[in-house]
Amino acid sequence: MVQNLLESSPSWTNFFIFFGLATALLLAVLGFVTYGILAERKVMGFMQGRMGPNQVGGSWGLLQTVADVLKLLIKEDTIPKDADRPLYILAPVIAFTPAFLVLAAIPFTDKFQFADIGVGLLYYIAISGITTVGVVAAGWASNNKYSLLGGMRAAAQMISYEVPLVMSVIGVVLLAGSLNLNEIVASQGETTWFILLQPVAFLIFMIASVAELNRTPFDLPEAESELVAGYHVEYSGFRWAFFMLAEYVYLFAMASLTTVLFLGGWLAPFGGFLDFIPGAIWFALKFSIVVFFLIWIRVTFPRLRADQLMEFGWKVLLPLALANIFFTAIIKELFFK
Repeated sequence: MVQNLLESSPSWTNFFIFFGLATALLLAVLGFVTYGILAERKVMGFMQGRMGPNQVGGSWGLLQTVADVLKLLIKEDTIPKDADRPLYILAPVIAFTPAFLVLAAIPFTDKFQFADIGVGLLYYIAISGITTVGVVAAGWASNNKYSLLGGMRAAAQMISYEVPLVMSVIGVVLLAGSLNLNEIVASQGETTWFILLQPVAFLIFMIASVAELNRTPFDLPEAESELVAGYHVEYSGFRWAFFMLAEYVYLFAMASLTTVLFLGGWLAPFGGFLDFIPGAIWFALKFSIVVFFLIWIRVTFPRLRADQLMEFGWKVLLPLALANIFFTAIIKELFFK
């Protein structure tokens, strides 16, 4: 539907329809962020034997995240005296904006996608990498040694884990024969989900995506016990919230991308036996499972040391990703001609 609007002749009607759909997606993502944080707190509380939020908004704490957002909105916005003021103000925007831009290329169903880009996977990887610039800029502009150390550590981590992340999806591209996300989903309908054909790639992708999201056990850029909160230590109020908001929007985007690449997107399982259920429901179910799995990882594993994190990325994940590409190429040549 959205793609048809983009390809049709310009008109005010099409503009308002497209603007309405874009606004609806924005509100849906912000709604996910609001209650995704609440769900994460509840799941973490359950797994760790705690209550989780239960005071604000009734016994379930449904308004806890809303209250947190309001608190951040009314907090004083401070800027350090010796900070690089223009860059300090711009850094959260640079970190946050790509999180929404990548959503344009993700096909949520066969009819709901904002841009059917021929190299949609490449677009996602390229745009998401811009966030690293915002993180480094925040650390540098704060004129604080802890912020600078946190920014440099974040850049090292995010760049290091982008390499195995990109290498892991090459096997998927080889099997699908395309960088187009719609064609990747369609190829899984012709064969089977790529999580079955590419289990090693899926494992590498999930580990690297957690590192890209700066979530436990790879949350070293925000290691409060070591760096006084890292690159955003000088930020307060809603400028600080922009960094956290970017993390959860990326959680939405990464879970969606994982669903598309490895879980068949909106396609029903079992060879079309359940095709009567709308594709949007299948996508939402798979997406929810991926989000739960990412929360589960955060609850389960302790934080790694910086040297362990870098060694794991370069000495374990990268060789595994290269080996997976090699064997996938052989298997495709032998069995998928």
